[in-house]
Amino acid sequence: MTAPIKLLSARTDWHPTTLLAVLTVWLCTVGNFPFWMTIWNLPETQGFRALTTMTSLWLILLGLVGWFLCLWVWPRWLKPAAMVMLLTATSSSYFMLTYGVVIDPSMLANVVQTDVREVRDLLSWPMLAALMVGVVVPATWLWRQPVRAVSAKPLILRQLGVAMLALLVALGLFWMSFQDIASLTRNHKPLRYMINPFNSVYAIARLFVGQAAQASQPLQTIGEDAQVVAPVSTPDQAPLVVFVLGETARAANFGLSGYARDTTPQLRQLQAQGDLTYFSDVKSCGTSTQASVPCMFSHLGKAAYEGNNQRFESVLDVLQRAGLAVLWLDNQSGCKGVCERVPTVSTTALKVAEFCQDGECLDEVMLHELPKQLAALDPAKRSKGTVVVMHQMGSHGPAYYKRSPDAIKQFKPECSSHALQNCPPEQIVNAYDNSILYADHFIAKTVHWLQAQPRPTALMYMSDHGESLGEKGLYLHGMPYSMAPKEQTHVPMVVWLSKPMQRQRGWSMSCLQAQSGKALTHDNLFHSLLGLTQVKTSLAQPELDIFSACSATR
Repeated sequence: MTAPIKLLSARTDWHPTTLLAVLTVWLCTVGNFPFWMTIWNLPETQGFRALTTMTSLWLILLGLVGWFLCLWVWPRWLKPAAMVMLLTATSSSYFMLTYGVVIDPSMLANVVQTDVREVRDLLSWPMLAALMVGVVVPATWLWRQPVRAVSAKPLILRQLGVAMLALLVALGLFWMSFQDIASLTRNHKPLRYMINPFNSVYAIARLFVGQAAQASQPLQTIGEDAQVVAPVSTPDQAPLVVFVLGETARAANFGLSGYARDTTPQLRQLQAQGDLTYFSDVKSCGTSTQASVPCMFSHLGKAAYEGNNQRFESVLDVLQRAGLAVLWLDNQSGCKGVCERVPTVSTTALKVAEFCQDGECLDEVMLHELPKQLAALDPAKRSKGTVVVMHQMGSHGPAYYKRSPDAIKQFKPECSSHALQNCPPEQIVNAYDNSILYADHFIAKTVHWLQAQPRPTALMYMSDHGESLGEKGLYLHGMPYSMAPKEQTHVPMVVWLSKPMQRQRGWSMSCLQAQSGKALTHDNLFHSLLGLTQVKTSLAQPELDIFSACSATR
């Protein structure tokens, strides 16, 4: 009786390499469902030739994944590694399929930098169902399979031999179908970032190698010669500048930008009073908070910033070095390193019943906290001038409906689901437009508060990036910049100056209005903040300062 049992046991034991082959087939089929669906829907992939191209692609992917797993996954950590692979492939597939995003270093950086509130907004029943099908079911099966004990030498020879054979087959097939595959990937660049697990492996390697290289660099001091050009003689003359860092606001849905709906009625009233200018042609530095925020506060500009591995101070350090008081109020997931050396207050610990619920606060909580936090700043610095950054929750998705209170909502019905693909397009737009209405309310309320202050005041507003609301199957943001649609890179920008500030600076709003259609980018922010605060430094580039033309005509 014992012999048959042993034979049955031997037959049910899996050789480690065979189990790797099963995992490879799963990853190349179910684990790459968005990739295959995207290719299937392309106009080039029709007819017999398209079928041969897709077959070649599948065999190439099979060979490459098999080669990768045979090199890096060995019996001791086979099952834990398989769990990680399944979770990574299923998660990235879900987000690619649901929101039309791709997995690149910038997108992974967003994942690393996210907080509990953002994770909670992304959770949905469809996501749990996807994890059940793509992770729990196959992982449970795989974990229960017995793996045959194989001595080291035969295992190494077999696994490396399979890896070499898989690589040779993949390279051979790639050479034979190079023309078709090269044309496909050249015409449809997002395909390069959709291949599991290589998209995630590449993103992780690029992100952490880049972060490690930058973290090892000493912090470079900038603007050591910074000083206020014309120091004020009394504290009542010390200006207060508020920079509202918008979140996920796209210019396409901004009323002042010519949108069919008036989503900015209060800002339009301020514009009619002559003290507010809207800049209609502004491009972001990136398509995510992680990419844009450090770039827009940097002196380097987009081109130099993206190719830089050194660590530099931001414009906030320069303003503080010039003797001004600087404060960062955050209602988001952090300042991405920009505010590390200035006083910072996060709203996550606040429990203001009027604005906060379930661990999340509406943006007005920052204005509620502002007087108290200003009073806590160094009086000596406040007597020279103060700069406040208020980082909004803004229109951060996918839970747009959470970004505006009931009293503000004008556009109904709105999508109240985190799974945007389950909502009619018009309901998604309604929820998003209500969030812009609330941003309008928040900015205007901040302006009214500034108008009541006894000293010269100013406000600048600029969004960090835009958003896709389902156009061409894309949702949210974070696409590689070279592939990103205009909705993710065209952002709104507003400047408001109080009458005392206009008189103190000798500027006229008509001068700013004359530049309202000028092509601007996030590169202008560093130098415009220097101009607005009258801080002089050799780093300043007047051609990038939107206030310099007005100063020249004083």
